[in-house]
Amino acid sequence: MDDFDNELDELELVAAAAGYHYYNGITRQPSRVMSPKGSGFMTEVLNGDDDLFREMFRMDKHVFHKLSDTLRQRGMLRDTVGVMIEEQLAIFLNVVGHNERNRVIQERFQHSGETISRHFNNVLKAIKSLSREFLRPPPLTTPSEIHKSNRFYPYFEDCIGIIDGLHIPAHVPAKDQSRFRNRKGVLSQNVLAACTFDLQFIFVYPGWEGSAADSRVLRAVLNDPDQNFPQVPGGKYYLVDQGYENIDGFIAPYEGVRYQLNEYRGANLLPRNAKELFNHRHSYLSNAIRKAFNVLKARFPILKLAPQYAFHTQRDIVIAACVIHNHIRREENNDWLFNSNEAGMTDESPGLDEQHDLQSAFLVHEQIASTRRDSIAAAMWNDFMNKWDEW
Repeated sequence: MDDFDNELDELELVAAAAGYHYYNGITRQPSRVMSPKGSGFMTEVLNGDDDLFREMFRMDKHVFHKLSDTLRQRGMLRDTVGVMIEEQLAIFLNVVGHNERNRVIQERFQHSGETISRHFNNVLKAIKSLSREFLRPPPLTTPSEIHKSNRFYPYFEDCIGIIDGLHIPAHVPAKDQSRFRNRKGVLSQNVLAACTFDLQFIFVYPGWEGSAADSRVLRAVLNDPDQNFPQVPGGKYYLVDQGYENIDGFIAPYEGVRYQLNEYRGANLLPRNAKELFNHRHSYLSNAIRKAFNVLKARFPILKLAPQYAFHTQRDIVIAACVIHNHIRREENNDWLFNSNEAGMTDESPGLDEQHDLQSAFLVHEQIASTRRDSIAAAMWNDFMNKWDEW
C-alpha cells in the first residue's frame, strides 16, 4: 500500500469519526424535537446555527438560498415529491463538500441510493450549465490589485489574469492508468485554469491525463475553437509559470533565475538584477491562482481524493466546483475560506511536473513576448534602483 492509499484510509477514518461525533452531538440535545435525519436534518441545519450550516453546506445561508432560487427560477431543477430543490442542492453539497459516500448520504437524508444518485447528477448537470455565465472573460481594464500598487503598476498594467495547471486525483480504468499517472506517481487529471486577481475563475478545462505537460494542454486549448478559451486582446496578456512557453499573450518568468517567493527570504531578500526583480513580482502576482486553488480544494475535499465516479462525472465535478466558487465570491465578500487565504501567502508552490516542449511555430510569439518581458523588467529595475522603499 503506497502513501496515497494510506492517506486515503486515514482521511476516511477522520471523516467517519467527525460524522459520528456530529451526529451524536445534534441528537443528544434534549431541546430539539426533530430527528436529525431526512427532512428533520434539513430543518435542523436550515434553521440552526450559522456556523453549522456553513460547515455542512460549505457556504453561508443567504448564498445557498440565492443559488437555490436561481436553479428554481430558471427551471434547471424542480421540486419533487418529498425532495425540495434546497434538499437536492444540500445532497450535492454534502457529497462534494465532505467527499461522502452514497450510503452515508442515504442515512443522513433518509432516501434510497437511487434517489441520492439521481439528485446528485441532476444538480451536477444544472450547476455545470451555469458555467458560461459564471466563468466569464475578465474585464480589459487594469485590475485594481495591480493599479493600486506601485510595485506592479504600470509594469503589469496590461495583465488580465493568471493561468496554471492543477492536478486532481483521478479514478480511471486500468488500461488508462499509465497515461494518467503524473510524475509523482499519482493518478490525476491535469486541469488548466485561468483566474483573475480577485480569485474568480475565468476558464476551466479539466480532463487531461496527468502525464500531459501544462504547455501541451494550453496549446491544445488555444488550437481548439470548441473550447471557447477567452481570446487575449491585442496588447493584453496572462501570467504563466515555468511550465509554459513565454509567448505573445502569455508572459512566463525568466528561466534559470530564482522565482519562488521562499527563495527571496533572509539574506537573499533583495533581488540582484532586473530578471530577479521581475521574477519576484511575477511570482507574487501569480500567487493569486494558487490561493484560488487552495480555496477550491478546502471547500470541496472531493477534489483531494479520487472519487469513484465515471471519468466524465469527475470532470464535471471540477467545473461545477468552480462555478460555485465564483458564485460564493460574488455573493459573500466575507466568506471565511476566501478570507483565510487572503490573509497570507500560500506555501504551496506551482507544479513543475513537466519540462518545456518548445515548437518552432511559437518562435515568433516567443520573441515578441521576450522583448516585452525584457522591457518590463528593465523599467521595473530602473525605478527600483531609484526608489528603494518600493521593495
